[in-house]
Amino acid sequence: QLQLVESGGGLMQPGGSLRLSCAASGFTLDYYSIGWFRQAPGKEREGVSCISRNGGSTNYADSVKDRFTISRDNAKNTVYLQMNSLKPEDTAIYYCARRRNLFRSMCSPNVNEYDYWGQGTQVTVSS
Repeated sequence: QLQLVESGGGLMQPGGSLRLSCAASGFTLDYYSIGWFRQAPGKEREGVSCISRNGGSTNYADSVKDRFTISRDNAKNTVYLQMNSLKPEDTAIYYCARRRNLFRSMCSPNVNEYDYWGQGTQVTVSS
């Protein structure tokens, strides 16, 4: 029953925008920090952004800072990633994940701190 489902990926030209959604079911989303990660072919999974339980703290990878924005709507049990000014190097499978409530920091890009993952959604940026 516990589930995270990503949606909103697709093909976009450089400079375009996409909005990814991460919908949770089977648990109360507002009890958890949520992270967005991505994995490109031949590369390790990397943290993109994360958000604290109440949305008061966020973190972004340097490569996406000032272009991507993470947000959450706990009433809808959903976390979003707004991606603007997309670049070809943003091409990857994007995953959302639930963070364990065992750490001092409000959110983290460390994949080892997350205990449940969605199936991923493909983002391709190409002309």
